[in-house]
Amino acid sequence: MNIFRLAGDMTHLASVLVLLLKIHTIKSCAGVSLKTQELYAIVFATRYLDILTSFVSVYNTLMKLIFLGSSFSIVWYMRYHKAVHRTYDREQDTFRHWFLVLPCLLLALVIHEKFTLLEVLWTFSLYLEAVAILPQLVLLQRTRNIDNLTGQYICLLGGYRGLYILNWIYRYFTEPHYVHWITWIAGLVQTLLYADFFYYYFLSWKNNKKLQLPA
Repeated sequence: MNIFRLAGDMTHLASVLVLLLKIHTIKSCAGVSLKTQELYAIVFATRYLDILTSFVSVYNTLMKLIFLGSSFSIVWYMRYHKAVHRTYDREQDTFRHWFLVLPCLLLALVIHEKFTLLEVLWTFSLYLEAVAILPQLVLLQRTRNIDNLTGQYICLLGGYRGLYILNWIYRYFTEPHYVHWITWIAGLVQTLLYADFFYYYFLSWKNNKKLQLPA
């Protein structure tokens, strides 16, 4: 554990709390992609299967349970909570997200560090997380107008990934033989997908204007 890893975890946790605050308190999921949330639920479900087979620390287990529980609860709220579901923009959130799942699974079967069930599923979760934000970004481009909480949610998600890259750089220079190309490349791809959003987020903050993405 180092300061970058801890800051990344807390930023990731903050992003989830912001989204849950919007859904639970305001009873609205306007501007939030159910497709992306379903992909994140798959990501955490396949990544944290090791919670059944190994114990690292109380912190590690607690964070896994939080992300598992929160991801599935968000999907449940958006699908089945009457008040929240009414605010879901089904007509705009049409990205065919299931087409992302199979290529990521096939890639994990071919490129992995060790050919075991847990390792392949963990690698699959890395590939899928790298592209899981795509339906959300497409939805924001279609709707253009982005409320503050949704903007903060996306910003915190991108910040979490950026901090994890700093964590990897720190560990590379401080830990012998620390090389994880799959994790690094997947994380870099994920971070690059946020670049356009961060550019317009910075402009809106600089000019003190409402965040809007180009169509």
